[in-house]
Amino acid sequence: MSLINEKDLEKLMNVQDKTCVSIFIPTQRAGKEVLEEKNKTHLKSLWKEVGTQLKEKGVSEEKIAKIEKPIEALVNDKSFWRHQSDGLAIFAAEDFFEKYTLPVNFEAHTYISEEFYIKPLVPMFNKDSRFYLLALQLEDVTLYEATSYSIGKVEVDDLIPSQLEERVGFDYKQKHLDFKTQNSGGENTIFHGHGGASDEVRKEEILKYFRAIDKGLDTVLHDEKVPLVIATQDYLFPIYEKVNTYNHLIKKVIPGNPSDTDIFGLHEKALQVLEPEMEKTKREKTKKFNELNNTDNTGASVTDILPAVQQGKVDTLFLENRSEIWGTYNKDNMNVTIHDNQQNSNYSLMNWAAKEVLKQGGKVFLIPEAQMPDKKSKMNALYRFN
Repeated sequence: MSLINEKDLEKLMNVQDKTCVSIFIPTQRAGKEVLEEKNKTHLKSLWKEVGTQLKEKGVSEEKIAKIEKPIEALVNDKSFWRHQSDGLAIFAAEDFFEKYTLPVNFEAHTYISEEFYIKPLVPMFNKDSRFYLLALQLEDVTLYEATSYSIGKVEVDDLIPSQLEERVGFDYKQKHLDFKTQNSGGENTIFHGHGGASDEVRKEEILKYFRAIDKGLDTVLHDEKVPLVIATQDYLFPIYEKVNTYNHLIKKVIPGNPSDTDIFGLHEKALQVLEPEMEKTKREKTKKFNELNNTDNTGASVTDILPAVQQGKVDTLFLENRSEIWGTYNKDNMNVTIHDNQQNSNYSLMNWAAKEVLKQGGKVFLIPEAQMPDKKSKMNALYRFN
């Protein structure tokens, strides 16, 4: 599973002045489409279109062949196509190739320019979209680091016990007690086993196990300020909550046995829990734009926004998600030229602006047309305050 992180994005943004091909396709995780290899066929079809466009642009056969080689190898990799998520992003140049399988529904799209098309990726890297997910069971514990659009396992095997028996020193499976809950757990949890005293011992063993997990997690999360959401059975969460020392634990649990779903299913459930928190910054920035609209602190004209981007003045960039602005920007005289459609000599001004704002530590939001702060423009900007 090829996930994407900030270093990957930085690497993509730094590739320029080459023939760069970006391909996005929606994919399916399982089912008839996977068996019929529709994802692979879709990529082959898009690459054929790209190859034709490269020839029309005058790119040499030798260069096209170099770009095509890793894409062709990917098309023929049967194992790769059996393990897909919701979307596939491919970035290829003459001496560069990266692919990312991501839990995001991309629209099919290709882009040829002297830089990669990273606009569909940039919202994944807003700082408030990061979080940790702890899949917690008595038999197993796994920590994930995630954003709205990606998730990956954090290796913590040397920091926390992987199962209860490892911590308390006996075979959990042989001495399994049937735990059931009353009133969704909490303080009224009932432990069903071989007697009251044994139940209390068992509860102490779980507390001891969870304390060890919390201690190990502190090594990873000590300086973090992002949410931690727990996926576990209802009756276990109140016990873990008692020993937790991380200040940003989310009180709402992902219920059920984490083993009953895959990594992408856990990610989806976590987003449902965290959505109100993760939308907070976007709501605040939109509100601030609306309060300051038509002042020197906001911009809704591309010809004003791009020079402000170059000067590092943009705090937050709002881009209409299903639209594009084609043209060129001259950094020397800060002149913006806008075209009605894509041409050989132009590029996506939205992509350029998004890339520059991210490099400067700003925020970028892809917004549906109906939710744009200033609906008269496809690009809005909230400027930094002096």
